[in-house]
Amino acid sequence: MSTPRFDGARAIVTGAAGGIGAALAAELLGRGASVVLADLDPAVTDTASHLGDRAHAWVGDVSTVDGIGELIALADDRLGGVDLYFANAGIIGPAMLGDSDADWDPIIDVNMRAHIRAAQVLVPRWQEAGSGHFVATASAAGLLTQIGSAAYSVTKHASVGFAEWLAMTYRGDGIRASVICPMGVNTALLDSAGDEGGAAQRAVTEAGTVLEPEQVAVIVLDAVERDEFLILPHPEVLEMYRMKGSDYERWLRGMSRYQSRLNES
Repeated sequence: MSTPRFDGARAIVTGAAGGIGAALAAELLGRGASVVLADLDPAVTDTASHLGDRAHAWVGDVSTVDGIGELIALADDRLGGVDLYFANAGIIGPAMLGDSDADWDPIIDVNMRAHIRAAQVLVPRWQEAGSGHFVATASAAGLLTQIGSAAYSVTKHASVGFAEWLAMTYRGDGIRASVICPMGVNTALLDSAGDEGGAAQRAVTEAGTVLEPEQVAVIVLDAVERDEFLILPHPEVLEMYRMKGSDYERWLRGMSRYQSRLNES
């Protein structure tokens, strides 16, 4: 059923070949929006083809300046503009500290710079129009941390920080920003977290219920309709975040013990 906020809206969703991105695109379409689904994986074409005439596919790299430019140009051509941008593409990156800059460069580009590069194109347009909404998919790791991966934790913290800055800075221009911080979601990304010994994956799956992407999509779009900034598909993340802030030293000690237990198991 279409809803007033999304009926006729024009949206881009990155990382949309499957998982949360594909679910967001389907839910947006169900609420009356038109959507460009973007992904480096050519399977995004099949995903879009099953969603109807208002779904369009773009295959390319949203972590590059040229890729962002091509994607937004396609949305302008097919949709007539962009009202909502879902910066959903993300990768897990190297385990632990990684071995070199080469290990960190891709995850910094995908999880952080892709958001910046999209905003640099869209925000001036949205300022002129007096409206626009930027939605970043971060992670509970962006509020807490990610056991087993410094790069994932750091880039998801950066994603939260950037979305927060957008929300604060451009609110007076009619621009909104939101950030999604889920724990476990049944996606290929969660599966890949188990490739380096499994501690990172177990940290997520033990912390709370693993949701389906479709559940997350409904929660996210309901929150976007309410203009909420912090979107928590797992409400328990808020309590964990409060515990972290109330006694940082105790939280660090507890997380260190928890990591040791996961590694031993």
